[in-house]
Amino acid sequence: MQQTLYPKLILDALSTVRYPGTGRNIVESDMVADDITINGHHVSFTLQFSRPTDPFIKSLVKAAEAAIKTYASEDAEVIVNVKTLPAATPERTNPLPGVKNIIGISSGKGGVGKSTVASNLAVALAAEGYSVGLLDADIFGPSAPTMFGIEGEQLYIHQVDGQDKIIPAEKYGVKVLSIGLLVDKNASLTWRGGMASRALTQLITDADWGSLDYFLIDMPPGTSDIHLTLVQTLALTGIIIVTTPQEVALADARRGYTMFTDDKVNVPVLGLVQNMAWFTPEKHPDEQYYIFGKDGGAALARELNIPLLADIPLVGRIREGGDNGAPIALNSESLTAQAFRHLARETVDAVERRNANLPPTAKVTLK
Repeated sequence: MQQTLYPKLILDALSTVRYPGTGRNIVESDMVADDITINGHHVSFTLQFSRPTDPFIKSLVKAAEAAIKTYASEDAEVIVNVKTLPAATPERTNPLPGVKNIIGISSGKGGVGKSTVASNLAVALAAEGYSVGLLDADIFGPSAPTMFGIEGEQLYIHQVDGQDKIIPAEKYGVKVLSIGLLVDKNASLTWRGGMASRALTQLITDADWGSLDYFLIDMPPGTSDIHLTLVQTLALTGIIIVTTPQEVALADARRGYTMFTDDKVNVPVLGLVQNMAWFTPEKHPDEQYYIFGKDGGAALARELNIPLLADIPLVGRIREGGDNGAPIALNSESLTAQAFRHLARETVDAVERRNANLPPTAKVTLK
């Protein structure tokens, strides 16, 4: 009576065949593809090799046929296909080789003006003579296209070293890229975490950022998969945390600090920016009203032993500049613009101190 064949019987038989190069059997070495086909006493499957010139291909094919006839069924008619696996693409240890410093702009919660700070800091650094890029990494709420007045701008692709690369938009001396430039601005993105992370990775690795002194990343608020993707993809120079003086915002900022300084992540925090530090009426520039509390950011900076890089007032023209696509940092005569210029210089100093006293940050590997 002819023995009934089934996949496990075939795999058990093939597990008796060892690859001479390693001494391991061909099943545990993943050399048997997941395509075993059985039709009566006819058996076919594929053996996978890493290169077409493998010296053991012919001998392993014969050994596999013999193993099935010996351990599964002597009546089996065996067809062994041979496939060469594509060579693994070597990991790029540094996807941004032309970038000197990578700075994440983070906040523990939304609504504290993180994107406004990131955009104006980018413009202020460019005004100081540095080459600057800004990646809008807030996949679900991109704002850079509005703040730079580039909504609807056409992006183009060119080749760099034989690879297609997206050319970032450029305005006010800042290279800008955002998911908002690649989708309908009125569309609601309902991507799962993995899809959003892959989209962000593409914005980093598939763009031609060129040579930059500072690459700023406007991170989404809170802590999420996006943050983990960033620290696993890039070796960040450091993080700037944006908060308001309000206690609720300070509590979230403290949690953000804890995430980045955790032993598994270990990204230096360059300092803290206290946004909306006070309200100043445009017609009364000498008056200050502490709507969200007073000096809460300064107290948190002292508690965490990090620099308070700048106090940014709550001024209507900051909002107007962002809505109109002309960040207020462009206006060198404005007192508010001077606050962002001060932030730019403090950021440069903080980065120089960090680079002088700490080793380069390593990309995070989380198990």
